[in-house]
Amino acid sequence: MKKFFITIVTLLLTLGSNAQTAREEIRQDRLKACSNYMPYPGPQQKQLTKAPKGYKPFHLSHYGRHGSRYIIGMKGYNEPYEALLKADSLGKLTEKGKKVLGIVARARQDAMGRDGELTLLGAQQHRGIARRMYQRFPELFKGDTHIDAKSTIVIRCILSMENALLELTSLNPKLRFTHDASEHDMYFMNSQDKKVSEPFPKTARDIFNNYTQPLQNPMPVMNLLFNDMAYVEKSINANALTDRLFNLCADLENTELRHETSLWDLFSEEEIYNQWARKNAWWYINYGPSPLNGGIQPYSQKRLLNQIMHEADSCMSLKKPGVMLRYGHDTMVMPLACLLGVNEFGVQTEDLGKITDLGWRDYNIFPMACNFQFIFYRRHPGDKDILVKVLFNENEARLPVKTDCAPYYRWNDFKNYYKTKLDAFKMW
Repeated sequence: MKKFFITIVTLLLTLGSNAQTAREEIRQDRLKACSNYMPYPGPQQKQLTKAPKGYKPFHLSHYGRHGSRYIIGMKGYNEPYEALLKADSLGKLTEKGKKVLGIVARARQDAMGRDGELTLLGAQQHRGIARRMYQRFPELFKGDTHIDAKSTIVIRCILSMENALLELTSLNPKLRFTHDASEHDMYFMNSQDKKVSEPFPKTARDIFNNYTQPLQNPMPVMNLLFNDMAYVEKSINANALTDRLFNLCADLENTELRHETSLWDLFSEEEIYNQWARKNAWWYINYGPSPLNGGIQPYSQKRLLNQIMHEADSCMSLKKPGVMLRYGHDTMVMPLACLLGVNEFGVQTEDLGKITDLGWRDYNIFPMACNFQFIFYRRHPGDKDILVKVLFNENEARLPVKTDCAPYYRWNDFKNYYKTKLDAFKMW
């Protein structure tokens, strides 16, 4: 009865976010509107469900996104800076516009030469994730356990990996590490197959535009920034400038400047929600299970899921399986979550207006440092009845795999379910 009660409580906690509308959640926490710029919130579930009697963790397999970063491409800073600077030279900025120009200039200077690089917050996020791994599963990090870590060849991912390893070293200096970042592993660490990841077709583009265009109104922001609307109409791409400023507003939350300044007061509550809703729909079509794009984008992570299963089986054959850590990108984590069907993120609908009510909200999927942890349990070495629990962003996840001990799943059932699913996909 106690186990049943814990399972029900866990399920209610997991479902709790969907009890509110996305609009209500963003009203309470505007960081959720940052979409893939959302800083990692940390685990919402403080107490994990105990394993079935006699089962103990013996292996951990992980894939995570790099931590908080600067905007990729200096255009994200230069375009709003240059547009506002020119307007200021012509006397076209309001006092608010001049203040915003100052903030943009500071953000641009802070990011200079740091294109897409990890921020201090990003490093701290991965130290925290590694520390909680160690604290939650101390059996896996005892003595001279071997930690095998891999990263993509992108510096923000490498530094995310190194910060995690530094944290683990500080907790147990006896740990043995191998760590690598090589083109050799990119075929599964950052797989972007063009057969799956083609731009969405015209029919989907039309539906996307019909949904998002009513959500795009740059004029309230333009009126705050400029004192001459004729100048705005003639010289400013209002939509592009508003979007750039919102992205910069979101990314500031990933830098140390968040302690000193902000651009949130440029946007009303409604505008913040609409900015997010447009991005949420874009991610759903481009990297989610949207039938508007054939519903095949999640299969871009076929190689990654196969590799996770293969490496887990290989590690289990070892006397001391150790820990496997992998560091990559949001464009891997999101489709992998949809491929696994975690927490119903595989939901499909052609109605973009319904996706949020169906629970497909990108801030629950891929904040900075988002991650999967596959925790394996057995009763003794040689035990063939192995269980796996999946933590998604450090919270227990629901899977579409049959089980009588959720959130634990029998490893053979897990493999059979996903191998059948992957084998049924014949694109390549």
